[in-house]
Amino acid sequence: MSPQREESYAPEQVAARLTAELPKWRFEDGWIRRTYKTSSWKGTLMVINAVGHLAEAAWHHPDLTASYAWVEVRLMTHTAKGITDKDFALAAKIEEVVQWQPGTEGKGLEGTPRDDLRFAYVKYD
Repeated sequence: MSPQREESYAPEQVAARLTAELPKWRFEDGWIRRTYKTSSWKGTLMVINAVGHLAEAAWHHPDLTASYAWVEVRLMTHTAKGITDKDFALAAKIEEVVQWQPGTEGKGLEGTPRDDLRFAYVKYD
């Protein structure tokens, strides 16, 4: 028995949802995309690993492109040949995790030192 195919959103629906829910993401060439800037190769690898963990746990896998100081995440549901709720859900989780700034919460986790580039990680928006 094959699983039911998800319904994909029309381009204007994708654009509206991105504006409302994920304003740093964009819709381009059939994918929703986000580029995360990092401070170094170490930060790039950490972002890739975080995205990989979330994707595997969700069983929905993005395409990634990386360089020394950035990672581009691209999502599309291949079985639906378009953008579905799966893509929005995983994008939101990736955004939440990668943009998390522990030093701003006041809950005991101070985050990486901001004045020492040896510990630089993600360049937060």
